[in-house]
Amino acid sequence: MQYYSNILETIGNTPLVELHRVCAGIPAKVLMKVETFNPGHSIKDRMALKMVEDAEARGDLRPGGTIIECTSGNTGMGLALAAAVKGYHCIFTTTDKQSKEKLDVLRAFGAEVIVCPTNVPADDPRSYYSVARRLSGEIPNSYWCNQYDNLSNRQAHYETTGPEIWKQTDGLVSHLITGVGTGGTISGTGRFLKEKNPEVKVWGVDTYGSALKKFHETGIFDHTEIYPYITEGIGEDIIPANIDFDIIDHFEKVTDRDGAIMARRLAREEGLLLGYSAGSAVAGLLQLKDRLSPGDLVVVVIHDHGSRYVGKLFNDDWMREKGFL
Repeated sequence: MQYYSNILETIGNTPLVELHRVCAGIPAKVLMKVETFNPGHSIKDRMALKMVEDAEARGDLRPGGTIIECTSGNTGMGLALAAAVKGYHCIFTTTDKQSKEKLDVLRAFGAEVIVCPTNVPADDPRSYYSVARRLSGEIPNSYWCNQYDNLSNRQAHYETTGPEIWKQTDGLVSHLITGVGTGGTISGTGRFLKEKNPEVKVWGVDTYGSALKKFHETGIFDHTEIYPYITEGIGEDIIPANIDFDIIDHFEKVTDRDGAIMARRLAREEGLLLGYSAGSAVAGLLQLKDRLSPGDLVVVVIHDHGSRYVGKLFNDDWMREKGFL
């Protein structure tokens, strides 16, 4: 018989799928690492399980404990899956710009969800960072994962995502491009690939309203770069410890509109129903197409499934309200 002992064993080993119509005009071959095949339908399943298992090994997370995390939804999903299998309670803080679908799914797994305001600084006591930190100090036998600074995040991708891409491309990958939020995906995957071949180019996609691109280019954390944006899952108003800026060769910013439009194109032209940041990643790649050559092999790593955005990206009324249609 062929079966898994629990759902967590199905995490990883996601397929590479070639893109065609949306990449017309790009001279290179473009492959997408479709992370929606993970059980939680996002790449965050990988690092969520790694953070939990490492916390268990250290004794930071004990039987019957509570997992606390600040999340845009996908890391919470991965943690909720692990908690359901392992018997933990979950409390997630998130922001009021996240889609309703994300919050409803987290609650479906039995998690408690606390919605915090988006437009406050990270050190404001109302921010989803601060609320998670406070709760971890108040609730006995709890563990705040802190995906931004917990290096188990990027290590998960060094151990799984990077080796999978290297094997699947037979070592021919020349470029890695992915959206950057906590930085775990790009830093862990990029480090593995550059250790295998230092010539691999690692490109990060940022969004307008985020401080990451300027910090990478100047070393300056410029507060004037930070303002509210609509794109979910990428960009930061802090500098997470998980981002290894030395691994990243270039940051490309993509507008809210361009990311949304490309996500819809991926569904209609490639049959891939994906999330907002996937649209941003492919839009960023199109903006960089002049840097590519016919012999290049680009791997786009995406984050989550479009089902979490049916009330937003894939709703014509919402798109018109935002001025995107």
